[in-house]
Amino acid sequence: MPTENIPEIYLTDTKQKPDVFVYDFKMTSDVVKSKVNLGMNMFSFLQVGKKQVHFAGNAIAVNKEQSLLLKKGNWLWTELLDTEAVYYCKLLFFSEKILKEFLEKHTETTAVLKDEVPYFVIRNDAYITSYLNSLATIHEAPAIFKENLLSVKFEELLLYLINKYGNTFTLYLQSLIVEESSSFKDIVERKIHSNLKLEEIAFLCNMSLSTFKRHFIKEYKVSPGKWLQDKRLQKAKEMLIQGDSKPSDIYFDFGYNNLSNFSIAFKNKFGISPSKISQ
Repeated sequence: MPTENIPEIYLTDTKQKPDVFVYDFKMTSDVVKSKVNLGMNMFSFLQVGKKQVHFAGNAIAVNKEQSLLLKKGNWLWTELLDTEAVYYCKLLFFSEKILKEFLEKHTETTAVLKDEVPYFVIRNDAYITSYLNSLATIHEAPAIFKENLLSVKFEELLLYLINKYGNTFTLYLQSLIVEESSSFKDIVERKIHSNLKLEEIAFLCNMSLSTFKRHFIKEYKVSPGKWLQDKRLQKAKEMLIQGDSKPSDIYFDFGYNNLSNFSIAFKNKFGISPSKISQ
């Protein structure tokens, strides 16, 4: 699956990347784990549908009750239709330059988040609804007027969210400026119990699959496929012993396409079928 460079694919003039840019994204079919290289930090205001995103070692799922602020970088996006026949999301991109200007003008803290978190979840409310309506009204405005107005609207949004979430949001904004990337081991070990493929984990590490495999073997002294399978099967066994899950409930979450393949791999490793443990 090719990587999409966003917002570049939405811009008519890629040489002139604006400091603030709004795009209405719509689709009529599900997209699962598309590879996205996000070139600007971005607000994702989901209007209709469901969305799940993976970044480095993190993952989050939201519906239209929530919006996301996403850090630029490599992402895996899953976007699903809900009860409607269309998926609709309003995207607001912004540059580091305009964010720095805002922080210098309105904040004093220079603290940094201890743990890198690539997203911030925003609970939608009446203000967010009104704000999105106001963005829609300036869509057809002349270019220079639209650019200036969007800068003001961007500042308005951040001031509202700082008022709503306080220092937590301010620290998150600061973290978008400070360049910190998750370590290779951190990304890999957070994805042990996901159903991501090796190629997808490699993408989140910003590596080709061959580079990822070489790096992995150097770090762990074993192939990534074998290492991940052992870790995932061990976790599956723990869940089955606890008695809260059945093999049919968990096989997909641990990267298996069907129950039969999961059962064979489980029995090969532990000498007993998973159904016997869960009885």
